[in-house]
Amino acid sequence: MSAAQSLLTRIVAVRPGEIRALLWSFAYFFFLLAAYYVLRPVRDEMGIAGGIRNLPWLFTATFFVMLAAVPVFGAIVARVPRRRFIPLVYHFFAVNILIFWVLLTFKIAMADTARVFFVWISVFNLFAVSVFWSFMADLYQSEQGKRLFGFIAAGGSAGALLGPLIAVGLAEAVGRANLLLIAALLLEIAVLCVMRLETAATAFKKNGDAASVSPSAAPHDAGLGGSWIAGLMMVLRSPYLAGIALWVALLSLAGTFLYFQQANIVAALSDDPNRRTAIFARIDLAVSLLTIIVQFVITGKIIRRFGAGPAAAFLPFVFALGFLALALTPMLWVVIAFQATQRAANFAISNPARELLFTVVEREEKYKAKYVIDNVVFRGGDAVSGWLFHALRGFGMELSSISLATVPVALGWLALALTLGRAHEQRAPEKTPPVTVSPQSPR
Repeated sequence: MSAAQSLLTRIVAVRPGEIRALLWSFAYFFFLLAAYYVLRPVRDEMGIAGGIRNLPWLFTATFFVMLAAVPVFGAIVARVPRRRFIPLVYHFFAVNILIFWVLLTFKIAMADTARVFFVWISVFNLFAVSVFWSFMADLYQSEQGKRLFGFIAAGGSAGALLGPLIAVGLAEAVGRANLLLIAALLLEIAVLCVMRLETAATAFKKNGDAASVSPSAAPHDAGLGGSWIAGLMMVLRSPYLAGIALWVALLSLAGTFLYFQQANIVAALSDDPNRRTAIFARIDLAVSLLTIIVQFVITGKIIRRFGAGPAAAFLPFVFALGFLALALTPMLWVVIAFQATQRAANFAISNPARELLFTVVEREEKYKAKYVIDNVVFRGGDAVSGWLFHALRGFGMELSSISLATVPVALGWLALALTLGRAHEQRAPEKTPPVTVSPQSPR
């Protein structure tokens, strides 16, 4: 074992035969989220440029776009093998980014472009990340996920650190439009990582390392089959999947309420779009720094020690405390601290735990049902929550009252997470003793 491999095994509980796949998974998520986090502050600024009053409409439009994409994604997954449809998805989004670059560079219908871009990137974010985690749940077993998902998620957090750094350094110097070219390049590098990860999965299969990879790890030569609407039916028929869907819907509600407060605060700070883009990028940078520290140091230990349920419950616990703090002290610094803490808790601990829940479902469910949950349910929750927040404010409720009313919702969400954790442990296969396998040589 090389010195680099020895150092890696001290950071994460990885076995020699898993190293190649682990590192390519890390790199794949790194470049994917780096691309998104270059775009994210541009999205947030355009949400303001399109009008804060229009945000509920933008959230609703995002939901309907997601809903319309269900049959398209279902048809692709049913007919196209994984090794082809994952790169195809990212190439499609890269072309979209170049189209937006043209529109922004030549200032074509700027108000409409801002609204369409906001909707598009909201779709891109969930779609691209959902495909990533479907691949991870397809590649790794439940026991492996407990050991490795924290480190893999840290790859995304490292990318989420690079993206805001690029945006902070270049947003005002080169303009927000040219940030899109950088994002497109990073996304194409992520596609290269996908291809190498497929090669690593094939090497697992050829070497018979069954203890180190799930039975579905090798790339399949055919699609998953089934109908385009199968994912929705899977969620409706399975209490386990429906429970995960409810978890995601409650995450959407809590996050949307907090996002609307943030949008109003930043809109009051500056009228300059490049300046607002840099402000959002600095917020993302602070979150990423906190997240990556937690993921490298304690995420894997928490999930292995307590399991998926308590780890998934950590985020609603943070939301309950955060909304209680906002109810008692509705001030700017509380909102910023709350936003940073909840996003770090989500990315560092609860999100890897939630993705672990999918390692014990059928392979078709990992792609089709997961897409419905991660995209349609989440963005549907955004739309409903956005209008609910708008209605509560219209009825004269103060932010402190809304925050206080959200606390019991967060506590119910916490109880749901613990229930899902127990269901996951019942579904997980019996633990097997660690097996030492030969390291794979890179090709």
